[in-house]
Amino acid sequence: MRSKHLVAYAGALLLVSTLATSLAGQVPSRTNEQIKTSYEAHKNDFDYLLGDWEFTAVNRQYGDMRGYWSAVRLAEGGEILDEYRIVGDNGETYYSTTTLRAFNGVLDQWEIVSVDKGKGLQNFGTGHREGGEMLIEQKFGVMTPNPSLWRIRYHDIVADRFSWSADRSTDGGKTWEKNFQNLEARRIGPPRSIGPLAPARKPTVAHSP
Repeated sequence: MRSKHLVAYAGALLLVSTLATSLAGQVPSRTNEQIKTSYEAHKNDFDYLLGDWEFTAVNRQYGDMRGYWSAVRLAEGGEILDEYRIVGDNGETYYSTTTLRAFNGVLDQWEIVSVDKGKGLQNFGTGHREGGEMLIEQKFGVMTPNPSLWRIRYHDIVADRFSWSADRSTDGGKTWEKNFQNLEARRIGPPRSIGPLAPARKPTVAHSP
């Protein structure tokens, strides 16, 4: 599991870096102090998601669903890594995806990217907190013939539960199907984090002069 998370984390950071480079001409000019202030103001926006959850959902295409969702904080930059899994009545996995959420203090927004088995890095999105809600716009199914754009809203957030609803567009945002999916999550495990994967330490083998 740790290896899977490390691959997802490293790959997602590479994608974010590539995207940032390609948009270099559009990056706003901000001082290090402004970036730090923005980061400090928003670094805890996704703290409510940390821990382990059981959820039920209703999707207009697939009907009733249930599954598990777990999120951890990574050590150095405070990024959130989570795994979302839809399961059957006997515990079999129907679908799973791993997502990295990182705050960009230069653009003053959260950036989100997912990794699915055999389909690489995909489903890039952005998000921001508005009052007591978390709002996300994200593409899904980008490696399929029928990609879609989703507007997701986390709401009614409390310590042991939250609600999630999404509108979907299949024509690039021209029209929207309201409440395409709704989800109710219930906490089953406390918030947690992952320590450094390569912590600093004293050398175990003496170097030759």
